[in-house]
Amino acid sequence: MKHHVPEEVRAVSSALRAAGYEAYLVGGCVRDLILGRTPKDWDITTNAKPEEIQAIFPDSFYENDYGTVGVKTDSVSPALAIIEVTPYRTESGYSDKRRPDVVTFGVSLTDDLARRDFTINAIAYNEDSGELVDPYEGQKDIKDKLIRAVGNALDRFNEDALRMMRAVRLVAELDFGIDGNTAAAIGQNAEHLKKVSRERVKDELVRILESKRPMNALVLANQLGILVHIAPDLVRGIGVEQNQAHSYDVFEHLMRTMQHSADKDFGFDVTLAGLFHDVSKPETRRWSEEKQDWTFHGHEVVGSRVTKKALEDLRFSRETIEKITKLVRWHMFFSDPDQITLSAVRRVITNVGEENIWDLLNLRICDRIGTGRPKEQPFRFRKYKAMVEQALRDPISVAMLNIDGARLMELFHEKPGPKIGFTLNALLEEVLDDAQKNSAQYLEGRAGKLLKMDINDLRTLGEAGKKKREEAEEAALLEIMERHHVC
Repeated sequence: MKHHVPEEVRAVSSALRAAGYEAYLVGGCVRDLILGRTPKDWDITTNAKPEEIQAIFPDSFYENDYGTVGVKTDSVSPALAIIEVTPYRTESGYSDKRRPDVVTFGVSLTDDLARRDFTINAIAYNEDSGELVDPYEGQKDIKDKLIRAVGNALDRFNEDALRMMRAVRLVAELDFGIDGNTAAAIGQNAEHLKKVSRERVKDELVRILESKRPMNALVLANQLGILVHIAPDLVRGIGVEQNQAHSYDVFEHLMRTMQHSADKDFGFDVTLAGLFHDVSKPETRRWSEEKQDWTFHGHEVVGSRVTKKALEDLRFSRETIEKITKLVRWHMFFSDPDQITLSAVRRVITNVGEENIWDLLNLRICDRIGTGRPKEQPFRFRKYKAMVEQALRDPISVAMLNIDGARLMELFHEKPGPKIGFTLNALLEEVLDDAQKNSAQYLEGRAGKLLKMDINDLRTLGEAGKKKREEAEEAALLEIMERHHVC
């Protein structure tokens, strides 16, 4: 049976054959074709050497030690703009548990397939003749939905430790299981994952979280002993009992919260925040004699700091770290709609950012589902949404005030300087408490009085709210860290 292959790919493989070389599609694209999925990228393997490939395709590039040549196709599709062509090769000596020390070209297709990670990725396909070369029964494993290492599983993971993460990632992406011997070999090689760069670990984690079944993958990663080398803070929640509002321990709650985001397509940021939102419940847990239950006071404050360090360790971008730590820090805000005022909503929008407020609401939904409750209460969500929509019409930053620095300088003949900024911040603090004060008439009158103040007093007033919030948060964090011995 022939599979549909884009013309851009066919043109590359046909050119190789016309020059007298062999050419096969190989790897994940063949697996996806057999599964009826659209491949995200296309790889061709051949008995041509790198310099011979480039002779056929002058508009190509070769910038690695593994023989892979990038062939440009001028396709408008990003997935087809570059077709990677790699010579048949064997590899040996993996001193860093990641990359081969020695790469040898000029071997056979069978030898090349022997170096592949899993049988489902060790199938070669000649799209012209329809021939499938499958020495390790990868088609059978695809039919059986099984991830099995090529040859000796211990050797495969000892060669490249990142393959262990790739195995659990494929569980999430394909909804497959893992062969028993392969799973056992992961457990025996788990320590090797520590030698893999954190950037590569992060890349695999991102693909897991972007899949439809991240919970399956991370639970399996924990069972196989590699999750502790991916995000060690997560495993601290295993077996940590919560209060009566929760049906699961902290670890399972994190997994279910994350999974609900994936189920609802809330996006990567909410999924990642769901994974870490209660990460510091273990160190903030205390028994309350009064409530006869567990309490977790300040876990969101401590958790935001722990999350920041964890994401920095995984080399996430500064923008991602900033957003996720904000979501973790403020995820408890929408817990009791009867005690939330519009003023409080405006302040949390200021803290988390207008662009992030709906993700915070979605995180709260996932958090509730993750407790084991059947659904988010419609009344609660409607009330949250209404309050946020109303608050978004009110100013939450200096830029949204009905007055600006230029107007202050024009009205009161002030020169540019810090006094203007202090005045605007003082005005914002008043408007955050009472949005009705955001009128030009009120702000101009109030600004005139503020500008007459001594600059030091004005600075104190303008920064009072900000300092008060920061001091309260720092004091709470210090008290919690000391009480619970958190470094």
